[in-house]
Amino acid sequence: MTATDPHRTIQAIWRIEAPRLIAGLTRMTRDVGRAEDLAQEAFVRALEDWPQSGVPEKPGAWLMTVARRRALDEIRRSKRTEEKHAALGREIDERQETSVQDLEASFDEDFGDDLLRLIFVACHPVLPAEARVALTLRLLGGLTTPEIARAFLVPEATLAQRIVRAKRTLAEARIPFEVPTGIDRGARLASVLEVIYLIFNEGYTATVGDDWIRPTLCEEALRLGRVLAGLAPKEPEPHGLVALMEIQASRLKARVTSDGDPVLLLDQNRGLWDYLLIGRGLAALERSQALSMSMGPYTLQAAIAACHARARRAEETDWQRIAELYGVLAARMPSPIVELNRAVAVAMAQGPEAGLELVDALQHEPSLAHYHLLPSVRGDLLQKLGRKDEARREFERAAVLTQNERERALLLSRAAAMGVQD
Repeated sequence: MTATDPHRTIQAIWRIEAPRLIAGLTRMTRDVGRAEDLAQEAFVRALEDWPQSGVPEKPGAWLMTVARRRALDEIRRSKRTEEKHAALGREIDERQETSVQDLEASFDEDFGDDLLRLIFVACHPVLPAEARVALTLRLLGGLTTPEIARAFLVPEATLAQRIVRAKRTLAEARIPFEVPTGIDRGARLASVLEVIYLIFNEGYTATVGDDWIRPTLCEEALRLGRVLAGLAPKEPEPHGLVALMEIQASRLKARVTSDGDPVLLLDQNRGLWDYLLIGRGLAALERSQALSMSMGPYTLQAAIAACHARARRAEETDWQRIAELYGVLAARMPSPIVELNRAVAVAMAQGPEAGLELVDALQHEPSLAHYHLLPSVRGDLLQKLGRKDEARREFERAAVLTQNERERALLLSRAAAMGVQD
């Protein structure tokens, strides 16, 4: 065993235990920032002790014991208020002498509810989207600040400030550590799902940088989605989101060449698709559809992805069904991007002229003014219609707008293939 082996083991344990450790500590302290600090302090203690003493049989309980005792020491020392001192001190006092085995049992009993509460806190709409993503990956993904910064290609200091501001905002807003009920639950659940899918999409099609895909982010989003679906089994949309991500993740190996260059969907070697993930995705889709007579946005997108997954060859794709599903999605979740995707499906089902008509209707949509896929799709349709010079200009415009170097190279190669202006 090398000298670094114990630390790798401890890091792996931390990734597993961190979310539920922070969740349990947040329930106790009602402060997500302090809970994370306490968890980190316990982790540092493990890095110091475990290489000599060995990893305990119940590492989660060991970490929680250290963190709880640290919290109790702080409360006694600070004596912020008699009420807080009495309430929190009593709770920790009751447990601090408990055996590790008993603490582990109680830790597991509280785990599901606590983790679900933490998910809703980290994804609270009071935070901007980028802060929700960063905080979720930090608290629930067990990723370090440098890892998250590298994944999203932002300076580490910027990412660190984003996380600090998010924790401060949550504390100042006095966000309760609870699963919302009634009308608030749907709105908050939508925020949670949005955050998880934002993480997945950044891995599936990176917006910036030299890599077109970042599989690690896809894996984290999938893990979080599966956890959420398990914690809220009667909610259809978490299952729908899991279905969507499972099916899309099945294509990751086929989405790039051995050199990392993008491979578009219709050009992919479907033999490289992961049919185990597809099977899991289709099963999750069935669960979502069984829970509701009306498909929500993520379930609808999963149903669209399923149409691709069921086609063993590109020409077998049921584009008419995909166009219909996009029509339903556009009616339930109106969005220029949904309309652009519907245009692609209509073009495949009814011909490029029909698709181009829909795309041209989006030309002056303000929200798509800097969206590179609008000229990219338009260029593709113009190419199919034989209007190569116009297609070349659209591909060049898309190349200017994208911030991903791999995608820019692909668009410029497509522009070059259209030849020079007559």
